[in-house]
Amino acid sequence: MFSFLGLVAVLTGLVGAIALTIQAWRYAAGRPTSLVNPTRVLLGGAIGAMLVLEAAIVANDFTVRYVADHHSRTTPFPFNIATGWAALEGSIVLWGMVLAIYSWVVYRRFRTAPTRLGAGALAVMGLVAVFFFGVMATIANPFETCVEAAVRSCARSSPWPFVTAAAPADGFGPNALLQNHILMAVHPPVLYLGYIGLTVPFAYGISALALGLPGVEWLEASKRSTTLAWSFLTLGIVLGSWWAYEVLSWGGWWAWDPVENASFMPWLVATAFLHSSHVQLRRGMLQSWNFVLVISAFSLTILGTFLTRSGTIISVHSFTQSAIGPALLGFLALVVAGSFALFAWRAPQVAQPSRLESLSSREGAFLLNNLLLTVYAIVVLIGTVYPILLEAFTGDRVSVGAPFFDTLTAPLSYALLLAVGVGPVMPWRLASPEMVWKRIHGPLQVGLVAGAVTVVAWSRIGWVVAVVTASTFLVAVIVRHAWVQARHAARLKASSTPAELRRLFARDPGYWGGQLSHVGVAMVALGIAFASNLATHTEVDMVPGDTVRFAGYELTYTSPFLERFPNKEVQGVRVEVAKDGRLLRLLEPKLNVFANSSSAIGTPAVYSRPGGDLYLTLTGIGPDSVSLRLDASPLQWMLWLGGIVTAAGGVVSYRGRARRPQTKELARV
Repeated sequence: MFSFLGLVAVLTGLVGAIALTIQAWRYAAGRPTSLVNPTRVLLGGAIGAMLVLEAAIVANDFTVRYVADHHSRTTPFPFNIATGWAALEGSIVLWGMVLAIYSWVVYRRFRTAPTRLGAGALAVMGLVAVFFFGVMATIANPFETCVEAAVRSCARSSPWPFVTAAAPADGFGPNALLQNHILMAVHPPVLYLGYIGLTVPFAYGISALALGLPGVEWLEASKRSTTLAWSFLTLGIVLGSWWAYEVLSWGGWWAWDPVENASFMPWLVATAFLHSSHVQLRRGMLQSWNFVLVISAFSLTILGTFLTRSGTIISVHSFTQSAIGPALLGFLALVVAGSFALFAWRAPQVAQPSRLESLSSREGAFLLNNLLLTVYAIVVLIGTVYPILLEAFTGDRVSVGAPFFDTLTAPLSYALLLAVGVGPVMPWRLASPEMVWKRIHGPLQVGLVAGAVTVVAWSRIGWVVAVVTASTFLVAVIVRHAWVQARHAARLKASSTPAELRRLFARDPGYWGGQLSHVGVAMVALGIAFASNLATHTEVDMVPGDTVRFAGYELTYTSPFLERFPNKEVQGVRVEVAKDGRLLRLLEPKLNVFANSSSAIGTPAVYSRPGGDLYLTLTGIGPDSVSLRLDASPLQWMLWLGGIVTAAGGVVSYRGRARRPQTKELARV
């Protein structure tokens, strides 16, 4: 039954996507027609497919191949729900549902203010949906019926739902790594909300190019969606990094894994687009560049999906190999070639006579910001794709590791911190050196003092001191800028400065939300600098009763333990953490052996304090002794909090951005 209902839902979504593409383009071409039914059909089919898949999982219906291959009766909540997007076919269903939701949001805006531009954007989104629902209906069908059962999986299946089904008694279950932490249930959906949300500005940009409607209308229409998608993408990356830190037992949070990079690249380009679009909206500049950025950002999301789900690379994220790889690669080639061909065709129309009056201006600071972000993205792209291309064309295997990325991105990151600090205080058009110096000399002094304190109290490592100085300068610039404006208003109105600060933030939450994101970036930079350069590591062998001193703590191994659950067996040890003879915490690093995996999956024990994290990893356990790896990372919490603050700033900016009224066209929608 679930196979039939799921196939019907997928085909319904495909029909809705095709109808939306055709009818929306007819509207954009000047033949108004109703778009409500195609959008509803697309949304209904997409949500229906996700609900049917989840229902089949919860009902343990192993006649559905996806359920037999990726779920088991012992998979606990919420990991049974997360199984719906833990593998290739389910992740495509999630992609289709999120895309349909965004399409509905765009339609709601279109219904309020119908324009040819909005209709064209819906046509582009419908076309993207046609590809993904077409994939679901063919080479990545999550609702195939199992016709030959294996021991704990499906040996052979059929796309036809009315064949005689054969179900295994139990399924294989999700990958062990995907049922070991609650963030698995949160990280992928949040990341997809960001990834797929970038389809909205791409759709508006392509619509503007196709219809020959350059200008700021497409930016006005998509700026809130872009900000929201960027916020979700930021949060998704942070949660993924946190998940790796808590689950992979290596004490790190970023390994320049190709799929980590695949989410980071569109974030970099989307960040550049957010800044450059502001320049176009304010000063009418960088229009051509904005089209290039929005096309690149969407193209990188398709590249990320290809890297994650094609099996082309070996990664902790790449759990499947499928025929979807060539399909995604072909779609990526079509998107890149078609979009840039359209851009080239419209180049004479989108080229603008406006020129930068001075590099010493806010426009100049934004341009520098864009240059640094773009170079950053190119560096990450080369390091990620080069090994794949080399192997594809020559058969040689090479790896591009952390030293390559760290060497090239560290100076770029530092330069970005300085650019972000200076940019907000620069006036538009032209800034005199005297004015700039007046606005930054105080924050610069604060930053230098912070750097000096770091040298005395913590570290003389160059990058740590540099990042502390730059991050403190960035935050001080923002605080000074807000304080000076509020104090000036308080003097004029005979009011209090705190009251004027509240009014200042309320008057322009879009701007101050952006500044909050900048504060979050500074916090992330501080967390990375301290945890990367000042972390300490050691390995110890202990027997019950042993005590070792590490990072100012006394660690006492008390006893081992063994726990059995329906889906796994857990071996662990209990370690008492004390400081100056006072017991602080009992930590339990573990090794988990899941029913569908012969190798143990480690779960580290993490003790977080304001000064940093104590991180214990159980690397081996014997009858008389255990082996532990000990890590201490100062200010690790600042990385997670900074990422959340960065995303929160985007949400504040999203809520505060007033949408410019659009000219309504007479139409039946």
